[in-house]
Amino acid sequence: MKRQNNLSRVGGFTLIELLVVLVILGLLAGLVGPQVIGYLGRANTSAAKLQIEDFSSALDGFRLSMGRYPTSAEGLQALVVQPSGATRWAGPYLRKNNIPKDPWGNDYQYRAPGQHGGAFDVYSLGADNAEGGDGENQDVVSWE
Repeated sequence: MKRQNNLSRVGGFTLIELLVVLVILGLLAGLVGPQVIGYLGRANTSAAKLQIEDFSSALDGFRLSMGRYPTSAEGLQALVVQPSGATRWAGPYLRKNNIPKDPWGNDYQYRAPGQHGGAFDVYSLGADNAEGGDGENQDVVSWE
């Protein structure tokens, strides 16, 4: 009978062993999870910066063809659709022939003339789609 009890103990895990494993997994998730979330936020901001650089290059191409940047009313759409009366338009100026959304699914903002010393401003309002903010909510702009 003693032998049977020893065999049954060898065959499985105790409740305490399972709880220790769950606590260790919870601690790992608590330490690694915020790091992964922070990385994703930084990745979205970097992607927005790259898209704004692409817009800036396309806007320079528009200026070379047209002799001016698109007006605020024409917006970034002038990079893929010929504005009315634009006879020297040689677009589309973006590779994919459409205006992408920012990494958070919002429209990029465009102003011409720019209010920060340049001919234009292109910017994203970040994850919160509101001016200002920190981290992932910060504005990503063309003038910095």
